[in-house]
Amino acid sequence: MNINANDIINIVNTDDTTHPPAWQNTNQGLPYFDNTTTKRDVTATVGSAAKLHCTVRNLGDRAVSWIRKRDLHILTVGILTYTNDQRYQSLHADSSDEWTLRITSPQPRDSGIYECQVSTEPKISLAFRLTVIVSRAEILGNSEVFIKSGNDINLTCVAYEAPGPPSFIYWYKGPSVINYSQRGGISVLTERQSKTSKLVISRAMASDSGNYTCLPSNSDPASVMVHVINGEHPAAMQHGNSSSNSIHLYRNRNDNFFTFHLSKWLLSSPTKMFSSIPTLPMLLTAMLTVMCINFCMR
Repeated sequence: MNINANDIINIVNTDDTTHPPAWQNTNQGLPYFDNTTTKRDVTATVGSAAKLHCTVRNLGDRAVSWIRKRDLHILTVGILTYTNDQRYQSLHADSSDEWTLRITSPQPRDSGIYECQVSTEPKISLAFRLTVIVSRAEILGNSEVFIKSGNDINLTCVAYEAPGPPSFIYWYKGPSVINYSQRGGISVLTERQSKTSKLVISRAMASDSGNYTCLPSNSDPASVMVHVINGEHPAAMQHGNSSSNSIHLYRNRNDNFFTFHLSKWLLSSPTKMFSSIPTLPMLLTAMLTVMCINFCMR
């Protein structure tokens, strides 16, 4: 059943303030909100139930309602739900002063102001702000990691935008959980307060190549592709001496360049070397220059 607040007379008060102030009712036996046990700014993550707790003292025979402020839609009255969206539910235990609005599987669109209202005369209400965020995990570094065989694989995962520490952070290689792998040489260090987990795989082998995924309990997962390389490694590899590799590649390029063009020149015209006397000294000079450069680089 859908009920708009305008359809019920005097059940909804749209002011953001509490009427009358709670402290004015404490000595008169009238209902009042107990703000000492109430958290009014609530953050929830997508996929985890959101709960807004409203504590009302001296309620008597009055009713407690939950209102969605943006459209003045009555969500619950007492423990009854007045919306077709069954994600909304009012929780209340007998003899308890607490009335809880529970939103199952909240989405960012559910963010906004919600009011806990009591059917006194005049009405009293207490506003709550709900923020629904999408928590995400991130594996630090590039989306592809190249590791030389025999070196360690080090991956660090951080859960961002999570309202609290995750209950757990699991690591997967493909569909299999790594945390309990029988491979040996695997360590996982999880720091719940900093929402960080570190995976270390010692002495990487070719069989360790694959897709690695980090999955915190309250966040979207993150993945990275790991390549374990034997022998020469690409520029994207994290380990090794990049300067010596660059010199090695430069020297090879010069050797190949000189050999290729010298062979091409001789094969194209074998008599050219002897028919053109001025060319021979130039060729010898070039050969000596390249040999000197290569010798210095070694």
